[in-house]
Amino acid sequence: MITARKRIWGWWFFDWASQPYNSLLITFIFAPFMEELLGSGTGAQTVWGYGVGLAGLVVALFSPFLGAIADRSGRRMPFIWVFSIMYVLGAWGLWYAVPGDYSLMFIMLSFAIGMIGMEFATTFTNAMLPDLGPREQIGKISGSGWAFGYIGGLITLLIMLFLLQANPGSGKTMLGIAPLFGLDVATREDTRVVGPLVAIWYAVFMIPFFYWVREPRKADALPVRKALRGAWPELRATLRALPKRRSLSSFLLSSMFYRDALNGIYTFGGLYAAGVLGWSITMIGIFGILAIITGAIFAWLGGKADDRFGPKSVIVVNVVILTAVVIGVVFISRDHVFGIAVSPDSNLPDIAFYVLGGLIGACGGALQSASRTMMVRQADPEKMTEHFGLYALSGKATAFIAPLAIGITTQISDNQSTGITPIIVLLILGLVLLSFVKTNGDPQPEG
Repeated sequence: MITARKRIWGWWFFDWASQPYNSLLITFIFAPFMEELLGSGTGAQTVWGYGVGLAGLVVALFSPFLGAIADRSGRRMPFIWVFSIMYVLGAWGLWYAVPGDYSLMFIMLSFAIGMIGMEFATTFTNAMLPDLGPREQIGKISGSGWAFGYIGGLITLLIMLFLLQANPGSGKTMLGIAPLFGLDVATREDTRVVGPLVAIWYAVFMIPFFYWVREPRKADALPVRKALRGAWPELRATLRALPKRRSLSSFLLSSMFYRDALNGIYTFGGLYAAGVLGWSITMIGIFGILAIITGAIFAWLGGKADDRFGPKSVIVVNVVILTAVVIGVVFISRDHVFGIAVSPDSNLPDIAFYVLGGLIGACGGALQSASRTMMVRQADPEKMTEHFGLYALSGKATAFIAPLAIGITTQISDNQSTGITPIIVLLILGLVLLSFVKTNGDPQPEG
């Protein structure tokens, strides 16, 4: 028998299974490896910006349309199956990023396929959140799920650092052993294996999700073909009605900016540390462990604060802190910390960046969890997947702007510190727009 508790745990397992794509591929392992692959921190940041940005554009364009189809057909699971396959194939393709013998087009295409699969699957699983419990418990369910996902990301990161990835100088992992399975350090198999690891992790731990999560039957569900024909007119009607729903439209615009900024921080954090501070992938991995631990703790605490104070309060506090943190990051380099000159062998820049990394993880976990529950409060119950498609659109419509802006700014300035300044602007825009958002959303439109 599939109990309500099992349904919640099954839903949590999607976060557990999918989170390593963000932690290991987008942020802490594969993204910094791009610098080694291309031989230039500035070049890697530019290519990564264009690649992530274009993948985000695809997500932005198609998520609302797919959500409308799912709501009309009453079926989400078939879509999640398809996007899960994309996730696994895309992640696995990164194994072929052999230094000196790789196709940059193939590598970036594989990464994009996996990322698109992850983002689309997330749209459909997020839309299941309101079916898991009463509104007064949604914050706790969301926060606990996000925290559970961070723990999955932490475990996979520890597997990489302790058992698989070696320091090129010593040929040993952080545990002081040779990489398992005879992985060749010379061809960087020890780092490239992160792709297959993420793919296998997802495939194994999505089993509880598919086994325990059940969709509620929809009485007026349409066949998929009929739902497909009517999806665009319905979506168009929803888009036309958005200006009349001030709270919903303001939240979508606000989250468009601050989530894009947060994704920019995650996407370029590892690259920034590698290029500006000269960190090894191992040091970036430690940075990742810290950020993931604080993310898990504060996602859980944020879920409790969400139920008590409302998601808007949680979002505002975390956006303010993140803005201050990113301003701080700009003023950290190998020879300066917040305007104070330091010697080239000083550990102060590293310590400062670790502290800011912990704050980024803490704010990111609570912010994303609260944003998910805020969307539940803003959306129409009968159009939940479509509205979460719009939520994905709001998160990705400018998702190409932050990476592209960072890529362009970095290319023009030839300076990684200057290159991340667009993130600050996006956070401030998101904060301003939050002032128009009502915690419980607009009154339901008539008709």
